[in-house]
Parts: sequence; structure tokens; C-alpha cells
Amino acid sequence: QVQLVESGGGLVQAGGSLRLSCAASGIIFSINAMGWYRQAPGKQREWVATITSGGTTNYADSAKGRFTISRDNAKNTVYLQMNSLKPEDTAVYYCNVRNMLGVVFWGQGTQVTVLS
Repeated sequence: QVQLVESGGGLVQAGGSLRLSCAASGIIFSINAMGWYRQAPGKQREWVATITSGGTTNYADSAKGRFTISRDNAKNTVYLQMNSLKPEDTAVYYCNVRNMLGVVFWGQGTQVTVLS
């Protein structure tokens, strides 16, 4: 059974930091890319960052310079270090994992709320 267990969300003041984690298990075939998306109230889900199996990272413009994505392949875990948080970063953050066959899996989401 595939499981993506996210943790690390919470309430933080503007300018603060949070670190999200997502541990994947039960995924058939090797994991390729891992990433994070977010969805704010009343808005569509948007891509935040991705990291490939080789360690190549890509970021949305809104995340560049403030967020850092990393992964521990031995633990099938992806992280998102978020610094200098802004109220507009408030959203539910979803972990996204793609295996070598291109099948995509989603986490249940973790709430991040940034107070102004």
C-alpha cells in the first residue's frame, strides 16, 4: 500500500521558517522525481519545487531564494525548508512523488499558516 506521510506544517510568524517532510513507502518501482505543491484557499494547486533522483532541483519563482528542496534516497523522504515565510505562503502543502513508470502519488497535505 502506497503511503506518503507528511509532517512539519504549522503556524508561524511572517519571516519565520518551517521544514516539511514527506516519507514515501510502498511505491512499486524506483522513485524518480519528488516534489511539493501547494493550494491556497480559493486557488488552484500550484507547483512549488521538484528534485529528481539525480538531485537536480527546480523551483517556482515564488520559492526561489527562500525555499530549499532536498531528499534522502535511502529513506525515500523529501524535505522542503521554507525560510523568510510570507502570509501569501499560507496554503496546504502536498507532497508529490513520481516513480520510474511515471505514476504519480500524492500526500494528504499539511497546513502551513503564516501570520502577518
